[in-house]
Amino acid sequence: MSYEHTVVREVEWHHTDMAGIVHFSTFFYFMEAAEHAFFRSLGLSIHTTEPETVGWPRVHVECDFRYPLRFEDSVEVRLLVREKRSKTLAYTFIFRKLNGDGPREVARGALTVACVKRDENGTMRAVPIPRAIADRIEVAPPEVFPA
Repeated sequence: MSYEHTVVREVEWHHTDMAGIVHFSTFFYFMEAAEHAFFRSLGLSIHTTEPETVGWPRVHVECDFRYPLRFEDSVEVRLLVREKRSKTLAYTFIFRKLNGDGPREVARGALTVACVKRDENGTMRAVPIPRAIADRIEVAPPEVFPA
């Protein structure tokens, strides 16, 4: 479906902090990796040069943590397209621990990106999402979002 994508990641040692749990910044890394995998699943790249070169800076990001992840845990990262506007995409991410006492939701995140182009001076400005990209992405229906 063009409104969701799921990846599974294994927690590596470098993802953890001194307390032995996944550092908060790792969740943002996992969100970005899921977004890139989503684009690849659509036959696209986050680094688009055709039909035109556009970028996707982050304009909003958040994450709420419910349960810790630790080294060698297996975590499912589910991306859902929450909103598609003419110049922005907004995603929801649901993180679930799959091993041990799992599956269990451990965190929920959100990411909003803007479609931009650089002008001749190198200044970024928001532009409409190219049709070749926008036509492949749908908004997830409300019933697929977990409570």
